[in-house]
Amino acid sequence: MIRPYLITDHAACLSLFESNRPKYFLASERVDYEAFLGRVECEQRPYFVLERGGEVVACGGVGYEVHPKLAYLSWGMVRGDLHGCGLGSELTRSRLDWLRQHWPEVQRVKIDTSQHTEAFYARFGFVVVERITDGFGVGLDEVKMVAAL
Repeated sequence: MIRPYLITDHAACLSLFESNRPKYFLASERVDYEAFLGRVECEQRPYFVLERGGEVVACGGVGYEVHPKLAYLSWGMVRGDLHGCGLGSELTRSRLDWLRQHWPEVQRVKIDTSQHTEAFYARFGFVVVERITDGFGVGLDEVKMVAAL
């Protein structure tokens, strides 16, 4: 089940983050992620959790830039030991569907990801528009991707 993030999901989402270190996230990014979670409800940014058996096993959000009417995917992650089970695909499809339903004026969606997940997002039509070697930190390239919505 995919549902909106609640403040009570905070610890579970931080646990997901930790399960994806150091390959997908740097330790230094935890501060940014924690701050993001603290603002989710205040800023009314759509952020979602995916539950299996009552446990949060994945999470991710969406956002919107008024100019040039561009949406983005934010802070998506699946519990580290569950990669490759289809949960990331389910969450990504759900977020893209949410964008189409709630922000129909948006025609493109972007994501800033890493070299480790660019092939995953390419399966959803995302194409690389910029690559910054070590953009997130040593060994973690920043890969900017865009897809038609």
